[in-house]
Amino acid sequence: MSHSTNDLAVDRTEMAKYRSRAAADRTLMAWIRTCLSLIGFGFGIPTIVRTIENTHQSHNLNPVRFSVIVGLSFIGTGMLGMVLGLREHHQLLQQIQSDRYTYKTSHSAEIVGVALLVIGLVSFIGVVIKSGNF
Repeated sequence: MSHSTNDLAVDRTEMAKYRSRAAADRTLMAWIRTCLSLIGFGFGIPTIVRTIENTHQSHNLNPVRFSVIVGLSFIGTGMLGMVLGLREHHQLLQQIQSDRYTYKTSHSAEIVGVALLVIGLVSFIGVVIKSGNF
């Protein structure tokens, strides 16, 4: 039994869709791992700072409030990344299932990157100012 050229083209197209779906799933898993790490950092930072404060090593700092703000920023950025990653995955699956696949640029990673840059900058400036070395 031989397949027509059209049948082979349909099979190749379906296999390409399968590979694209698998790649989209791997990308979503990378988003999830990254976001869970950010959320974990967000919970861990205040704990570390409270431990340092309990050792009475930082007399001229008020680290608890600052660490809670930074921790919540990490948690919020992780949740934002999760929403953006899920949205991007859903849109990609819709594109793959359509008859005509058209590539659309996503800026989700850039948004999370800028948010982390802002958190890092604010944290750096805050630590320098609070430590009195500025």
